[in-house]
Amino acid sequence: MKTSFSQQVKNELLQIEYENACCQKALLYGMCLFGKSFSSMGISLQTENEGIAKLYKKLIRLYCNIRCDIKVSPKGRSYSINISEKSDCDKILGLFGHNRTGSLKIDHNNLQCDNCMHAFLAGVFLSCGTVSDPKKDYHLEFTVPYLNLSKSLVTLLSEADLSPKTSNRKGYNIVYFKGSESIEDCLYLMGASSSMFEMMNVEIVKDIRNKANRTANCETANISRIVKASSKHLLAIEKIKKEKGLDFLKPDLKEIAVLRYDNPDSSLADLAEMSGLSRSGVNHRLQRILEIAENLK
Repeated sequence: MKTSFSQQVKNELLQIEYENACCQKALLYGMCLFGKSFSSMGISLQTENEGIAKLYKKLIRLYCNIRCDIKVSPKGRSYSINISEKSDCDKILGLFGHNRTGSLKIDHNNLQCDNCMHAFLAGVFLSCGTVSDPKKDYHLEFTVPYLNLSKSLVTLLSEADLSPKTSNRKGYNIVYFKGSESIEDCLYLMGASSSMFEMMNVEIVKDIRNKANRTANCETANISRIVKASSKHLLAIEKIKKEKGLDFLKPDLKEIAVLRYDNPDSSLADLAEMSGLSRSGVNHRLQRILEIAENLK
């Protein structure tokens, strides 16, 4: 089965090797804080990506010395890790400074170096992020279960010169980006530079196609106008020719009538160049021919 662009981004994030332990811890913090639940009652993560579940399990073991199992759904489409022992939950909460009461928000003390924020955002995306295929749409979002936590994420992203939007969907708080440039910046910030460049390439191809389509549509419209105008002229010339003969016209009108008759696909600009007249001069004479044909009984 073909991997979605969203899973491609997540797989790229899973390949990042962080040199500093603080960044690896910040990655785990993002995964835990924005997982399915994060409280003394239970800490859990649910994902469709087995690699994410394995990384979560590994980091929980490394930094908290807690062993946990990965549960696979009956159809093998999702993987979940549930930590329900209160002592284990308190150990994880304590590690990240969340053993106090109050609403959840990002504790910046867990982002110790400049690269920690990048690792943290990668963890957030691994837990609750999705991004659309840029060939179809431009949309990246984080689905956050807690309102104050979503506000805290908006603040963090804003401090990184990003401007996310927010909405609510089925009780979940959505922090999202719609513009391609904002999504590319967010992907780069998380460390998914390869996916960012792929998205930029898709955008370039789209832009070229759109310009080509606009040009083709413009040319089609111009041709349609030329054909429409030309058919009116030809009908008028045919009528005069049939009923009076072209010698009925004054020499200057006869000259332009013959030129138009012989060049039915040419624009007024083309006829002007052939005749040595201005475009308005050609148009004026053709209008006179239309009037003469109109007045013929």
